[in-house]
Amino acid sequence: MRLEAAIKGDLHKFMEQQKIAAETAVTAGVAEITDRIKNDLRGQVAGAGLGSKLAKSWQAKLYPKGKKSIDAAGWVFSKAPKLIRAFDEGTLIKSKDGFFLAIPTEAAPKRGVGGKRITPSNFPEHSLGRLRFVYRPGKISLLVVDGLRAGTGKRGGFRKASESALKTGRGLATVVMFFLVPQVKLRKRLDYKAVVNRWEPQLPQTILKHWPQDKGNDQQT
Repeated sequence: MRLEAAIKGDLHKFMEQQKIAAETAVTAGVAEITDRIKNDLRGQVAGAGLGSKLAKSWQAKLYPKGKKSIDAAGWVFSKAPKLIRAFDEGTLIKSKDGFFLAIPTEAAPKRGVGGKRITPSNFPEHSLGRLRFVYRPGKISLLVVDGLRAGTGKRGGFRKASESALKTGRGLATVVMFFLVPQVKLRKRLDYKAVVNRWEPQLPQTILKHWPQDKGNDQQT
């Protein structure tokens, strides 16, 4: 912070001007660094292929809100902290009930009954058929659906076979819908501390950059 002693002129006015300058510079500097950290964290998530929704979970707030202050502070946080932490640490994910984690294959519908992310519990058995458990000792177990036919056209995918197709058995396939694994190790794909460590040291210089320029003859020293 730059402080100058006024030998001539209004010392009180001079100090008040310096206080306002400091509040302006600190608030603007903190706001800029906070925003840069938020944007870089969003870019890191998007660059890791984790989607724009998770990227935008990073938010930033400035305190005190709507005011300039020499004690200004920035807060960067995620609305999905558990997911961010999992990809930052490379978390080991296990099934809650001790059985299996069901990982959908490319053949499985993207959405289940109710429009939610597909799981065995909301799998549309009414339109595709019942899931069948296939246990494979020493290998990944499966959930499959029997008696499906490959779809035609651009949409592709699979559909339930007609009664006549079921009788002849032509063109029918057993399709793997889920892989069943006891646990999954998420690969470390994020490093939020690296982003913070890159920008935090630049705060002092950024504050000075935003310091109002002296007008010259307002005060004599």
